[in-house]
This record gives sequence, structure tokens and C-alpha cells, in this order.
Amino acid sequence: MMTLAPQQPTHRDDQEDRVTPPRTDCVADFAGGLTFDIDDRGVSDPAHLVLFLRDSDRKVRLPLTPAGNGRLRAALPGSADVPEGRWDAYLQIADGEPCRLSPGLNDLRSLVDRAPAATADRVAVRIPYGTKHGNLTIRSWERSPHAEAGELHIGDAALEVTVRAYGAEPTPEAYAEFTDRQESAPAVRAGLTPDGRGGLRFTVAYGELRPGTWDVWLRPQGESGPRVRVARLLDDIVEKTPVFVYPRKRVETEHGPVEAEPSYTADNDLSVTVVAVS
Repeated sequence: MMTLAPQQPTHRDDQEDRVTPPRTDCVADFAGGLTFDIDDRGVSDPAHLVLFLRDSDRKVRLPLTPAGNGRLRAALPGSADVPEGRWDAYLQIADGEPCRLSPGLNDLRSLVDRAPAATADRVAVRIPYGTKHGNLTIRSWERSPHAEAGELHIGDAALEVTVRAYGAEPTPEAYAEFTDRQESAPAVRAGLTPDGRGGLRFTVAYGELRPGTWDVWLRPQGESGPRVRVARLLDDIVEKTPVFVYPRKRVETEHGPVEAEPSYTADNDLSVTVVAVS
């Protein structure tokens, strides 16, 4: 159990400190690692920061060690196996019951405009954030290969996407692919061209997409290679949906008038929604 330094029990601030969830400052590094700092509150027993993957029995235990100035520190290296999902953060003292951690200061500067080496075969992203209940959670992505979405150009009748591939070198057979999430329409292919900055560019006419939700993929080695979800992961924004909002475009098609709108899913994957309109 937690061992606290002697306190005056009549002091209200001390009583509040006992029940307030520990605040945790996080620093993200370029390689996908995280460092956690927690006030030690006089802890003398062995302590761990424990990450629990939601809807799973998986967990990651990180030892907390003194870091000076009354702080305990744990480190999650970028090479650690932290499967994609949401990991809730807890403090565990010895064999005691884990208690939820609350978010403190998040230093995510190293994630801004992050661009891994072109030869990277794996992309690891971990972004700490505060939940609506005031708890600390880590959003993790691990993808190999990965297709990072760049700029989107919203035309009156077409969508142009720039993308950079990691872990799968594009070949002359490469193409982009749009698939209907309900599998009620055949996939739509789009050819690739260099974007002049080491990435690729492709365009799809909205008229080629029937009403529905279309997921965007990269096929860097053609039909014989992997199908890689196009996503925007390499920045400091944990959820793109409320931040990257794109205009709807009304288009006349052979299937009738539609409105088309690109957006990011809850997992930050790129999709296009097409809705029939009157």
C-alpha cells in the first residue's frame, strides 16, 4: 500500500492531497517514446505506472524511479510493444489496487511536423490526452507499413490527396484504392504521381464514388502487395475529426446529385462520405 510521510491530519490541504488523483506530466519524443513524471507524495514502496488496454486484458508495467525534486519517473520507449488502441494510465504502489492518473502538462513539441526517415519500416505514435472524465489515457498507433496522409486539395468535382509511404517502397504498379465500407459497390482505383517532395499524389473524381462511405487505401506494390490504410498520424493531434473539417461539395453524377465530404475517422484514417441529395 502507499506509505505517506508523516502529516498533520487536521490540515485540509493534506487531506485533499490524499484523495486527489496524482497528476502526471508527459513528454513525447520523436521516436514514439513517452516519459511520465509524477509527484512521489512520500511514496516509499515500489511503484509502477501501469497502462491497461481498453477492452483487453493486456497491460504494460513501467517502474517508477526517483527523478529528483520530489518526482517519480517512468519511461515508455518507442520500441516497446504497445498495440494500437487506447491505454488508460494508473499508478500502482507495491501490490495495492491501481488508481487512475490525471493529466498534467503534456510536452508534445517533438510530434509537430514529425517526418520519420523514408527507410523506416514501422511507425509508432503515442499521444497522451485527458479524457472527458479528467483521466490520463494514451492513444497508441503501431503500423507497418504505413501511409501518411498529407495535404488534401478539395476541388469542385474531385479530391486530390498527397501521401507518403513508410515500410513499403512504392513500385510502378502502385495505386490508391477507395473501398465502399458496406461492400455494395466495386473498389475505385486512382493512379499515383510524384508530388515533388518525396511523396505521392492521387486524385479521385467524386462522380466515381456512389453514395456511401469510402475508405482510402494505398497499394504501394500493386495487387500483389499490402493494402495500407491512408491515415494522418504524425502530429500532436489525438483526434482529427473536430480539427480537420473539410467542405462538402455538391456534384452532378450519372447516379444523380450528391454531396461529397472527406473526413478522418475516430482512428484518424481518411475516408470520403458521399450522400445523395435532391
